[in-house]
Amino acid sequence: MERYQNFIGGLFVEPRTANTIDVRNPATGDIFTSVPAATADEVVDAVRAASKAQRDWARQPAINRGEALRKLANILEKNAGRIGEALARESGKSLADATGEVIYGVELMRYHAEWARRIEGEVIDSDTPDETLMLKRAPIGIVACLIPFNFPIYTLVRKIAPALITGNAVVVRPSNTTPTSAFVFAECIAEADLPPGLVNIMTMSHDVAEAMCTRPEIGMITLTGSVSAGQKVLDFCKANIAKPSLELGGKTPVIVEPDADLDAVAKGVLAAKTAHCGQVCTSVERLYVHRSVHDALLEKLKASFSDRNFGDRSSNPQAMGPLASETARSRVHAMVERAMAEGANLETGGFVPQGAGYFYPPTLLSGCRHDMEIVREEVFGPVLPVIIYDDFDAALAMASDHQFGLASVVFTENYRKVMKAANEIEAGELYINRFPADPYQGYHAGWKRSGLGGDDGKHGMLEFTQTRLVILKQ
Repeated sequence: MERYQNFIGGLFVEPRTANTIDVRNPATGDIFTSVPAATADEVVDAVRAASKAQRDWARQPAINRGEALRKLANILEKNAGRIGEALARESGKSLADATGEVIYGVELMRYHAEWARRIEGEVIDSDTPDETLMLKRAPIGIVACLIPFNFPIYTLVRKIAPALITGNAVVVRPSNTTPTSAFVFAECIAEADLPPGLVNIMTMSHDVAEAMCTRPEIGMITLTGSVSAGQKVLDFCKANIAKPSLELGGKTPVIVEPDADLDAVAKGVLAAKTAHCGQVCTSVERLYVHRSVHDALLEKLKASFSDRNFGDRSSNPQAMGPLASETARSRVHAMVERAMAEGANLETGGFVPQGAGYFYPPTLLSGCRHDMEIVREEVFGPVLPVIIYDDFDAALAMASDHQFGLASVVFTENYRKVMKAANEIEAGELYINRFPADPYQGYHAGWKRSGLGGDDGKHGMLEFTQTRLVILKQ
């Protein structure tokens, strides 16, 4: 069994207690390793190390910070296979997908390194003739980064790269479900020779995570996770008025108009719904189909969902992999059973497979209503409810009549309807004739209960800054 240690102050440290966190392979259900559970005292050490490193880091010219990120990106690229192996084992992804996630993270880190010469302030005219106003951007200080299980390496980079380029230090808590890839990532941090304490990576219990997030030195908490987790983070932020940045639940609606390419829609729906077993924040979660094309599209989806195989991707890379845990599978299956009790028609899937691992088949539900739980609540699994509509305005209204507002999709060739959706959809992202993919030069930000703040692009980078207004008297 491989041995892991928390990364604090630039060093891998011996655990101070015997408390550990078991890590399971979701494709088999077996515990394959255990990781140390950091103590509250270790969190204090990490935060103090981050505070010391951050002051000197912030004084560095941004171009130096950019060079450091590029060096780290090169090291990550060199070790992409090793990180990918750890990620595949802990997540159930194929080795190719896991390694691809690391490479995408490398590209994202290089993108943020390019902001080194583009972090801008403003010069503002004053009402007084003999003074000038300057608005400067400054780092927040120490950022607590809470990482989800579904894309643990990409999200790790998504948080630490903009934090570091803008002059902050970070303390990182990986998901207890997928922590081993983060420790291999930490080996790359050590090799990159960043200032000791600039990046700290620790696994811990929920209580210790709260102790970390409520330390007075923490200026910002960034989380990708569930709505309930986001609510807890908001409570943590209250302790010291720390800045929250939250990417929370999603319930992506897809509207399919009569002029849509149904073959392209069916192919894209299957790929989007079964990627990582549906455990993607922007995955298709509800499908609104115009009555005139409903039956034709449903037949295509039923055939493709029925044919999609699932299994252990270490031996069958083309299969759909498992859900993250038995708890997740039980929750998904219970939602499907309740949907059927409410009147939904099970077209395919909807059963718990025999054997090891946390697998669940692609599941298609027709005859759904907009008021059903399966349409209103995030499933986070390979389950798709289909709703019929007769009028585009009605579909658009249903798509927006929701607690979530992360991503949305419309398939149509009618530019007037495209513009109507662009002006009216209540979501942070709208994709036309394609499925969500979070371009990292854009801005990934949710409306409503889908979050506060956002990631990616210029605006995501600026989330990690605060402003200082300087008034210059002549």
